[in-house]
Amino acid sequence: MRALTIRPGRPGSLSVAEVPDPEPGPDELLVEGLALGVCGTDREIAAGEYGAAPPGRDRLVIGHESLGRVRHAPPGGGFSPGDLVVGVVRRPDPEPCGACAHGEFDMCRNGRYTERGIKELDGYASELWRVETRYAVALDPALADVGVLLEPASVVAKAWEQVERVGGRAWFEPRTALVTGAGSIGLLAALLGVQRGLDVHVLDRVADGPKPGLVADLGAAYHHDGLDAAVRAARPDVVIEATGAAELVFGAIGSTAAYGVVCLTGVSPAGRNLTVDAGALNRDIVLENDAVVGSVNANRAHYAAAADALGKADPGWLGRLVTRRVPLDDFAEAFDSRPDDVKVALTLGS
Repeated sequence: MRALTIRPGRPGSLSVAEVPDPEPGPDELLVEGLALGVCGTDREIAAGEYGAAPPGRDRLVIGHESLGRVRHAPPGGGFSPGDLVVGVVRRPDPEPCGACAHGEFDMCRNGRYTERGIKELDGYASELWRVETRYAVALDPALADVGVLLEPASVVAKAWEQVERVGGRAWFEPRTALVTGAGSIGLLAALLGVQRGLDVHVLDRVADGPKPGLVADLGAAYHHDGLDAAVRAARPDVVIEATGAAELVFGAIGSTAAYGVVCLTGVSPAGRNLTVDAGALNRDIVLENDAVVGSVNANRAHYAAAADALGKADPGWLGRLVTRRVPLDDFAEAFDSRPDDVKVALTLGS
């Protein structure tokens, strides 16, 4: 079968290769790959910035935003041939820390976890793949065209869970939310905020293209004239930061109403200096009982919550998030970021 593979750490080594067909174990599904979402993590791996091949090998099958259809399922595993499924990305370490042992491998304390398509485990960018039944998530057939959104939606579901858990340390009844960044993570964060009944505002740099319309059709407010203007309009109780841009990160931390919660989901590049009034920032956080929390990855429960959220969303709106579909043979186009991109998907079938 064909798969999209890379030699981690070597820019320009991404290529379609013939690899052996997977042989599922007794508790594994054999899945026909349908599509794969491409995100910033994949582009960074393609650029040689990180990633790790399975032990004893020099190439990694890339891809973690999966979508497939079950071809073979073991009896009693809860799946049947024809089911639409997504594979969970992370696996707990072999000698699990306390969090991993309790199913919260997204909160691994010792860093020895592995990740499909990223760290020491082959990913889902192949015509066939296998996955353990306990790490497979069934999707409503109505989501067949947008199932690649489940993995990013799981990250967002976790972010909102973290906001609610942190806010729950005292009386917490947020009314407004500001999402910084209108990529797939930001737009899905806005979707889940609207589903929670919040007045949602979204900030991005662009004034045209698909993003303003996508936000408006959620019933949310779109801003492109800078953080200060967005904060004045929103007066946010919650901020979901989805860009990783250092200026926005620190601006967001200082922008919430009293007892605000900021959840950082974007990863900032290292090596860039920024002048920050740390004293004023500290003063605001302390005197207003604010909280800042980082959130990354997701566990099985977050995937289930994300599947529920996508199932409640307008399918037409979700379909507009997938702004480009690229055949596997033309994979390089999918890794070329374009201004109007929200989510790019590789199609894996013939």
